[in-house]
Amino acid sequence: MTTPNGECSVESKSSLAALAPLQAVLFDVDGTLCDSDPLHYYAFREMLQEIGFNGGVPIPEEFFVENIAGRHNDDIAALLFPDDVQRGLKFVDDKEAMFRRLAEEQLKPVDGLYKVKKWIEDRGLKRAAVTNAPRPNAELMISKLGLSDFFDALIIGGECKHAKPYPDPYLKALEILNVSKDHTFVFEDSVSGIKAGVAAGMPVVGLTTRNPEHSLLEAKPAFLVKDYEDPKLWAALEELDKK
Repeated sequence: MTTPNGECSVESKSSLAALAPLQAVLFDVDGTLCDSDPLHYYAFREMLQEIGFNGGVPIPEEFFVENIAGRHNDDIAALLFPDDVQRGLKFVDDKEAMFRRLAEEQLKPVDGLYKVKKWIEDRGLKRAAVTNAPRPNAELMISKLGLSDFFDALIIGGECKHAKPYPDPYLKALEILNVSKDHTFVFEDSVSGIKAGVAAGMPVVGLTTRNPEHSLLEAKPAFLVKDYEDPKLWAALEELDKK
């Protein structure tokens, strides 16, 4: 893993330009394709309060961001229910079912997603979704966003030897797409996801969808952007095009 330090912001042009020729782009799903964290937070908050977690006081958003967002469900279950992990696993399964009900009605893409999708398609690049979400969640979100035909592959962290923050899911994506890490970059929005992409040897563009910038920077992204409309991202992509 990476050693956290505060001096992680790299100029966008130099950090992606070295990838030329670009072969592939990898995307996380939750918080990266869509702003799904508010739905996850709502589901966790309501269900944990219902069972009297935290003395029946609703968990604050800060607790969700620090302990839950971006993590694999096995880790979340162990954190929330350290004395009864089986109960924790059942709880997170039920929570995911609630999330899917919410997502059916409320899922929205991150701003500029379809603009970057077109940029990738126009250049014939390979692409994969790489996520710690359970497969039913990931497939639902990708379908609701109209991206089922866009992705060449979907890699689920729980189906790898190790989920994010380990590099395994991203290494599996490279293997399935048959592309080099030296010609691929990643879009991510969480600390664990950025760490996974960096550990797999790729530059990671971090999205500040919900997670605090200082936390994301400690995971050493190439640079951070607000969303896919951010001029910093397009400056970097234009630099790539010149190579």
